[in-house]
Amino acid sequence: GEMPHFGNNISIEASQILFTGVAIKNSIKNAEVAYQKTKMQKLKCKQDIKFALLREYLQIFHLENQKEIYSKNIIQTQKLVDDILLKAQEGLALKNDITRYELQLQNLQLALTQVKNNLTTAQNRLRILLELPTNTKIKIDKQIINELPIPKEENEWLTIAIATSPDIRLAQLQKEESENSLKIVRAQKIPTIVAFAGDKLEGPITIEVPPINKNLNYWYVGVGVKYNIASLYKATREERQASLGRQIANENEKLAMEELEIKINETWTRFNESFSILETHKKSLELANNNYEIVNNRYLNDLALITDMLDASNSKLSAELQMADSKINILMLYFNLCRSSGTL
Repeated sequence: GEMPHFGNNISIEASQILFTGVAIKNSIKNAEVAYQKTKMQKLKCKQDIKFALLREYLQIFHLENQKEIYSKNIIQTQKLVDDILLKAQEGLALKNDITRYELQLQNLQLALTQVKNNLTTAQNRLRILLELPTNTKIKIDKQIINELPIPKEENEWLTIAIATSPDIRLAQLQKEESENSLKIVRAQKIPTIVAFAGDKLEGPITIEVPPINKNLNYWYVGVGVKYNIASLYKATREERQASLGRQIANENEKLAMEELEIKINETWTRFNESFSILETHKKSLELANNNYEIVNNRYLNDLALITDMLDASNSKLSAELQMADSKINILMLYFNLCRSSGTL
């Protein structure tokens, strides 16, 4: 018969998975876990950056204190050199005394030069980290050492750390991800059930002889079962691998908890100890200042040797440096505790 010169074939089909052995559900969970892991990694990175910036900032503070202390001691030493020179003119001081204090003065000036160079380097390093313009000078707020943090109990720090530490949260998310992955692998052993429905329009009708130049429309619905035969060979091996991954994730979580507890304990111990060190340095500075005043008065009255004066001056300088460093060390340990607990 006469065959039509054109034809059409239009079809549409929709399907809905009814059951996959929770594979889809756990795949969605793993996607959410991956997102949470990214957030935790970002938070951990921010904590590390903050701590690095604080460390550089406190280093500048430390060097500024050293600069101030050395400058003050240089002025005092220069004054003593001038006094010794006057005594030498009167025949009351030996040339050896002058040489010793001039050597002390040179050492202080060299130390001050080194501190200034280190300060310039530290300023430049922090400026680069903060992406500030060239020649920017960072000023230090010296009030921060007047309000030192109050120590908390170790258990309180540990409780906070367990709840907020990015490392612990990452280990927990890794454990959750491994459990979901194991469920996905096990779901491969289970057939997939799918519901489907469709509609099809086609023409001409070629099953008739002669062909009929009309369209034929029909629809269908049904339920299908699919099963991947290859899973019989692959699923068992993949399940062993996923089980091992879950076991590793569990051990990593325990290890993260142990490492966190050790880190909190060590940092808290040093932090608590730093207040005792501060009190000791306060007392040492007080004694060094009193000793310096006594020896200085005795020396001016020709009742002490130049070596006594040098010892007193060095003790005073050392006590001043230790006092300044002890306060900065308290702040550094406190910020380290905050970083370890995820609260920085």
